Amino acid sequence: MEKFILQTDRISKSFHNQKVLNEVSLKVPQNSVYGLLGPNGAGKSTLLKTITGILKPTGGSIQFDGHSWSRKDLGEIGSLIETPPVYENLTAWENLKVRAILLDVPDSRIREVLEITDLSGTGKKKAGNFSLGMKQRLGIAIALLNKPKLLVLDEPVNGLDPVGITEFRAMIRRFPQEGITVLVSSHILSEIEQTADYVGILTEGKLGFQGRLSECGDLESMFMETVLRDRREGIR
Repeated sequence: MEKFILQTDRISKSFHNQKVLNEVSLKVPQNSVYGLLGPNGAGKSTLLKTITGILKPTGGSIQFDGHSWSRKDLGEIGSLIETPPVYENLTAWENLKVRAILLDVPDSRIREVLEITDLSGTGKKKAGNFSLGMKQRLGIAIALLNKPKLLVLDEPVNGLDPVGITEFRAMIRRFPQEGITVLVSSHILSEIEQTADYVGILTEGKLGFQGRLSECGDLESMFMETVLRDRREGIR
C-alpha cells in the first residue's frame, strides 16, 4: 500500500474574499519527486506556502507523515520558496554555520550538504559573488541542513542557465534514494517530465489532475486540456 508523506484535505485559501485555492486535496507519495504543474497565477506558491506554514489555510487540513500537521513538523520539512535566504557577505560555509548553530547541527552536516549540492569547492568566495545557480544550490543546502523528510521547492529553475538546470535535475533525482521526498512546483512542462515520478496539475486554484507521470500519456496535451477545461468552468 502506498504511503503518503503529505496529504492535504480540501485546502482552501482566500485573500480579501478572492479564493486562490479551492479545496485542493494533494497526495504526495513518500520517497518520490512530485511535480506541481500550473500556469502563472494558478495558486502553486500559495499552496506551498500553506504547506510550509508561511500562510494559514482558510479551510481544510494537512496531514504530514501520518498525523495532523503542526508547526513542530517544520523541523522535518525543508523549503526553498522565492529568493534563497542567503547572506551575501558570507561564504557558503558561513551561511550554513549560522543556520547550523540555530538548529544545533554539527559541522559534519555542513560538510555533507555542501557535498550534496556541489558547493564544497567554493572556499572563501562570498555568496554575493555566486552565480544564480550557485545561490539556488546554497538555498537548497540550507533547506537540507536538518535532514528533512520533505523538501519543498517553488519554481527552483527560474533564471538558471542550461548547465544549472542540468545540475539541478540530477540533484533532485538523487534525493528520494536518500529518503527525501521532493515537492517541486513549475510552469515548465519539460522540467517536470524529466524529474518527477508523480504530477499534479493546478489551475484556477483547483487540482485538475494528479497521478503517476506514466499515466499522463502526452503531458503537454493533458496539461492544456486540464487548464482550458478549468478556465471554461471558471467563466461559467
